[in-house]
Amino acid sequence: MNSSRTYAADSGALAKACGELRAGAAADAIGGDDGVAPAFVAFPGRTEEAAAVLRAAAEQELAVVPRGGGSRVGWGAPPSRCDLLVDMTRMDAVIEHASGDWVARVQAGARMGEIAAVLADAGQEIALDVPAGATAGGVVASGLAGPRRLRYGSPRDLLIGITIVRADGTVARSGGKVVKNVAGYDLGKLFAGSAGTLGLITEVTFRLHPLPAARAFVTAEFAASPAASDAVAAAANSPMIASAVELSRPSPGGPLRVAVLLEGSADGVAARAGVMAELLGAGGSAAEVGATAPPWWPGAPEAGAGTTLVRVSFWVSALGQVLEAVDAASREAGVSPAVAGSAGAGVLYATCPAGDPDACARFAGALRGSLDHARGGVAVLAAPAGVRAALAARGGMAGSVPGLSLMRAVKDQFDPGHRMSPGRFPEVI
Repeated sequence: MNSSRTYAADSGALAKACGELRAGAAADAIGGDDGVAPAFVAFPGRTEEAAAVLRAAAEQELAVVPRGGGSRVGWGAPPSRCDLLVDMTRMDAVIEHASGDWVARVQAGARMGEIAAVLADAGQEIALDVPAGATAGGVVASGLAGPRRLRYGSPRDLLIGITIVRADGTVARSGGKVVKNVAGYDLGKLFAGSAGTLGLITEVTFRLHPLPAARAFVTAEFAASPAASDAVAAAANSPMIASAVELSRPSPGGPLRVAVLLEGSADGVAARAGVMAELLGAGGSAAEVGATAPPWWPGAPEAGAGTTLVRVSFWVSALGQVLEAVDAASREAGVSPAVAGSAGAGVLYATCPAGDPDACARFAGALRGSLDHARGGVAVLAAPAGVRAALAARGGMAGSVPGLSLMRAVKDQFDPGHRMSPGRFPEVI
C-alpha cells in the first residue's frame, strides 16, 4: 500500500461500506510461495454492498483482488499489489431457478455442488464438470471447464446473464433469464476468463440442461500416438454424439488411454456405446464399456503444490503433432510431464512435477517453439516462483497473445486506474 495512507483511514472507509471486514492474514496471500498478502479482507453479502466496497476502495486508491472458492486464485502471476481482498463466499444464494425456462440465477459465491443439488430436484444441471467446492463466480472468472466442454462448451457458452461491479463501484448488468435474450453488450463473454482483472462478478445466470438418464464410458488403450489421435478424431466427429473425449498419458512415450462419455436415455446410450466400442477397438486394445468413469478420468485441471501446469490448445486434427511436440520438448528439457485433458475439444494439460525450475521453463519454451506450425497455443496456468522467473526470458506465462492491443484497450476502459488484480497477467494487461 501507498505509505502516505493510513490503515486506520482505509479501514474506517471500508468498514462503513461492508459489515464484515477483517485484517488480512498470511493465509490470504495470493500467489503461493511468493504470494502477496492483502491488508484487508471484505465479505460483502449482496451486490449493493459489494458496490459500496469498491467505491470505498476507489476513493482510497486501493488495489482489489476478488476471491471465490480460492482454489485457483493463485493461478497466473501473483498480483503486484493487493490492498483489499474481496471474498465472495457470503454471497452464496440460488436467487432464482426458473425450471420452465431452463435457467438459474445465482450469487457469485454459491458453491457449484450446492447449486447442483437444488437443480437436481427438477432433473436439471449446469453442464460443467467442475469441483463441487468451486464458486459460480470463480468458475466464470477462471473459465474453468471439464471434460464435457466438447458437447456443452465452457462457462462463457452457458452464461446468459451477469451482474458485475466495475472498479469505481458502478453496477452493470448484461443479458437476462431468457435464453434468447441477446440485447445489450455481452459482459458475460467479456468477463469469462478475466480472472478478476476487469471487475467483480456478483451474480450469474446459466442456461440449464436435463440430467441424463444414463451414462456410459467407453475406454481403450493405445501403444502409439498416431492410433490414439485417430481414435480421438473419430470419436469426436462420430454421429454417436460424445459428451466428452478424454486422453491420458502418464509419461512421455508411454501408452495412451482414451475414454469417451456418452449420455442420454438408457436404451440409446447402450446402443451408442456398442458402436463406439467397435470404433475405439479398431485401433487399439479391446474397448471396455462401463457405467462409471475410469480412475484416470481427468476432470477439471488441477495444479498441485510446486507443480507447473501447462495448457495446450490446438485443432483436433493436430493432436498427433501436439503429442510429438510434448515428447520432443520433454527430451530437450529433461522432464517427464503427465498429459491429460479434453483431446476431443482440442485442450490438453501437461503437468511437470516439482524439480528443476529452469527445466520446467525450458519445457514450456520448447513446446511453444515447436507448436507454431501446428496452430497450437501454449500457456502456463500455474507455476512456482522459480519457474515463473525462468519463464520471463521465454515468453512469460502467457506466451504470444493474439489481440493483445484490444485486451489492453478493454482493460483501460473497465479499470483505467489498473487497480483490479494489478499485474495479474503482466504479459497481457
